[in-house]
Amino acid sequence: MERVFNFSAGPAMIPEPVLQKAQSEMLAFGNTGMNVMEMSHRSKMYLEIFDETAALLRKLMNVPNNYKVLFLQGGATAQFSMVPLNLYKNMKSDYVVTGEFAKKAAAEAKRYGEVNIVASSEKVEGSDAKFTYIPQLMPEMFTKDADYVHITTNNTIYGTRFTELPNTGNVPLVADASSNILSEVFDINKFGLIYAGAQKNVGPSGVTIVIIRDDLIGNQLDITPACLNYKIFADADSMPNTPSTYSIYVAGLVFKWLDEMGGVPVIQKINEEKAALLYNYLDDSSLFTTNVNKKDRSLMNVTFFSKDADMDDKFVKEAAKAGLVNLKGYRSVGGMRASIYNAMPTNGLKTLVEFMKKFEIENK
Repeated sequence: MERVFNFSAGPAMIPEPVLQKAQSEMLAFGNTGMNVMEMSHRSKMYLEIFDETAALLRKLMNVPNNYKVLFLQGGATAQFSMVPLNLYKNMKSDYVVTGEFAKKAAAEAKRYGEVNIVASSEKVEGSDAKFTYIPQLMPEMFTKDADYVHITTNNTIYGTRFTELPNTGNVPLVADASSNILSEVFDINKFGLIYAGAQKNVGPSGVTIVIIRDDLIGNQLDITPACLNYKIFADADSMPNTPSTYSIYVAGLVFKWLDEMGGVPVIQKINEEKAALLYNYLDDSSLFTTNVNKKDRSLMNVTFFSKDADMDDKFVKEAAKAGLVNLKGYRSVGGMRASIYNAMPTNGLKTLVEFMKKFEIENK
């Protein structure tokens, strides 16, 4: 069977060269006579895989020496708890709510301390739509003695993204970058902590990347469980227990693929070109539209709608028959969503747009 163009929001497409490499090493990695899944995480061979993976991520994201790179478990959702448990001192935090996951992160932080919602795009004046823009943020809006400011750099469900980072002064900026890590250049020096689940741009689910500045480690609350303590993981190089060994191995293959391509600046240019193909069509279409503020449009998740829900349903079904799968919008939003992460080839966007043009002509 031929491979389809998979527009899933996650787990998402993995680059074909990565899948082929993993396939070639399925029965035996190198001269070990075993698959990576079968290796001890303490073995010399696996530690070499792990160290190379961490070094490649540092290179790709230009991570400074005063930051730790951790490979954890529990998904980004676990970070909703780990961040306040490890960073609270004054028991205050600022959150910018730009989507459902940002909203959930703020709700979890409220279990441990005071949360100030600096800004929210949940309600759009004069419309039933929500989370269609990124609020304008000014330095004076932030709490001066907050322990951190939390943002979600890309809104997977509604299709918005921060095109510029807020100026939080001396307060550490914490970011959930699950759906756009490695898709565009980030200056790590502007963050105190950045985290991301792997299943969108990094590889299979099961591993969570955390990049954290050294001075933010070791200040955890007394109630912090060992399995949620950054210091324990940092001191043990992410391995106080068995990590997600195979997911980390595949992540390393993805990092090699990206590095050989030219790194994040190159993939950012490709992503901008891919997104433009779809957005340019949507802006001219008489059938399809997007309600996302133009300057805040995501490069990774493009949401769009036709004239009614029945037409949306027809489009999703016919697209799937044409090999364009997982285009149905998030259950609480409806419409369609094309997730076009790094592994989605440009040809996938060209094929989608051509199908949309044909569908529009046939359904005027």
